[in-house]
Amino acid sequence: MRFEGITPELMALLGIGFWQAAIVFLRIGAMVSIMPAFGEQMFPTQMRLAVGLVFTAVVAPALPQMPMPETIMQYAGLIATEVVVGLALGMALRMFMHMLQTAGSIAAQCTSLSQVLGGAGVDPMPAVGAVLWIAGIALAILLDLHIRAVELMIGSYQLFPVGQFPEASGLSEWGVFRVSQAFSGAFTLAAPFIITAVIYNLTLGIINRAMPQLMVVFIGAPVITLGALFLLMVSAPMILDVWGRNLLSFFANPGAGMP
Repeated sequence: MRFEGITPELMALLGIGFWQAAIVFLRIGAMVSIMPAFGEQMFPTQMRLAVGLVFTAVVAPALPQMPMPETIMQYAGLIATEVVVGLALGMALRMFMHMLQTAGSIAAQCTSLSQVLGGAGVDPMPAVGAVLWIAGIALAILLDLHIRAVELMIGSYQLFPVGQFPEASGLSEWGVFRVSQAFSGAFTLAAPFIITAVIYNLTLGIINRAMPQLMVVFIGAPVITLGALFLLMVSAPMILDVWGRNLLSFFANPGAGMP
């Protein structure tokens, strides 16, 4: 089939551009499939594919020309390396959402809110975790997640060159660092609820020892529920502020923890 007005040079340029976009989409598509906001399970698969194509159209022209694979085995190798790198980057971002969910679970277990609105999200989670999870997605969008994600995608080709499978030791050490940061951050975010629960239980224990005939459970249950809701209202802005700063620090230095 001949296309009028299209020269062989233009056809060759279009072929190079197609392979450039195809190689970039391998990493970008894997990353978008699990990253926060765009990779949520409630987000339709077709929309995730469209977002991946849009990110590819933005990122591909900003990268230097990549060598075209000459054989099927070379392209299979690119699929393996680029998908692994994309999933690793997406999981690093996903850990920030797990940080909020874990903090909400810790806070809910310290109070009496662990069974209220447990099915608000796709994955069962306590009410505190659901509130923080939804607020975290909104905050990430307000912090220009799409722009910072593009910067991360472009900069990832310096951390993980195309076609080079990352070293298992370095990738595992980086992954352990990201997971440890997520869990330590979750415990830090839930610290107000933990401290309040300790004080509450100590107070109930002292009252129970002083007045054994008093049913402290009937008095304490409403108090801890109201106190947890009030504490959530007061501490949520600070929790999200700390979480947002951690997210921005990751975008500023995504290679932290890598040997």
